[in-house]
Amino acid sequence: MRKLSALFGILLLAAIVVGGVFLVSWDIPPPTERVEKVIPNARFQP
Repeated sequence: MRKLSALFGILLLAAIVVGGVFLVSWDIPPPTERVEKVIPNARFQP
């Protein structure tokens, strides 16, 4: 039972490391859609 728990722990640690490497190396493309938002002038009054 102890070996099985150690195996699951090692697999979990490996999955976390592989996921972290994937997220660091993934080149996410920036959004290309232009967003225009109208802000009322009342928001700038003190």
